Amino acid sequence: MLLTTSAAWFEASLAAARSAVNVRDYLQAFHAADSALTLCTRSVIGSTATGVIASPPAGREPTQWKLESVFEGAAISPIAQWPGSLRAPQCLIEEWRLAGRKDARAYLLTARGFGNNTESQAWLQMQLLIDGDRIERHWRRVAARPF
Repeated sequence: MLLTTSAAWFEASLAAARSAVNVRDYLQAFHAADSALTLCTRSVIGSTATGVIASPPAGREPTQWKLESVFEGAAISPIAQWPGSLRAPQCLIEEWRLAGRKDARAYLLTARGFGNNTESQAWLQMQLLIDGDRIERHWRRVAARPF
């Protein structure tokens, strides 16, 4: 009975250790993506952004970020390397034409951060609207990883 209890405690401690590593990897990926998103937002507001993808027809939300191949080819890395991450965080900038606000500039920014392996990724987005001196930001987390 003592052996069975020891084995159960050992399995429980292994599961807790795996869980802690997974949480650490996700938090690392989240912070990398958040930093990349902040830097991309600053570059778009300052009009220094490069690699902006052209907008879809007016009124439609950009969808290029949902294709990982487009993200791999057109995304920029505003940070050379994130400490402890497998890869540098990336950011994809897509123009967005709004039907009701023709004078405003709108963008959909998508950032991807990595943890210690390829499976630990965090995806964040910022909807950015620049209308003269007024700037609107709408942040959201991407629930399902694009394919």
